[in-house]
Amino acid sequence: MAKIHSTAASSAVPMLRVALYARVSTHNGQDPELQLREMREYATRRGWEIAGEYVDQGVSGSKESRPELNRLMLDARQRRVDVIAVWKLDRFARSLKMLVVSLAELEALGVAFVSLRDNLDLSTPSGRLMFQIIGAMAEFERALIQERVRAGLRNARSKGKRLGRPPVSVSLSEIDRLRSSGLGWRAVAKKMGLGVGTVVRAAQKFPNQSVSICSRQSDRAC
Repeated sequence: MAKIHSTAASSAVPMLRVALYARVSTHNGQDPELQLREMREYATRRGWEIAGEYVDQGVSGSKESRPELNRLMLDARQRRVDVIAVWKLDRFARSLKMLVVSLAELEALGVAFVSLRDNLDLSTPSGRLMFQIIGAMAEFERALIQERVRAGLRNARSKGKRLGRPPVSVSLSEIDRLRSSGLGWRAVAKKMGLGVGTVVRAAQKFPNQSVSICSRQSDRAC
């Protein structure tokens, strides 16, 4: 009689590896354990293996560099995790734009994303729909900011306001005096509190007079 081999072990679905990310501000007396405990319990209920815990302590959400978040994203790119779980979206991203960019990258990598308190799970149809809504909101926010900037510029021009940096007064006689004392262009610029390019261009373009340069990046008189 042929021996029948069980295929249960070979057909078992592999356990998903989840990375838990938490961020707290130490000056507010926050404890990351609150966030981590809830995420651990959630991972257990889902039957996930906790591949690692990443905690940024005392780091503001507005900071560009968050070491543990950077390490987490690197591990995601190297396919070391299957799911990223956070306590709340504002723990993960400092802005709507950053959130959309990061979630789009994770989606491209095939890494699922879950935010407990926001009831967001991008592995589900409703979660993916929510991601599309978040993306639309980010685009709307970007358009609003651009329109505010354009409206502000139009308003300033209508009132005759000068746009850009204020004029910078450059004394050619002072440049000549400092140069005659043996100082180089860089030293002269430092003494006068100006950019090297501004000093050199002023001396070359407007000899024997004092002028106002419209900006440190410009070589035209006001």
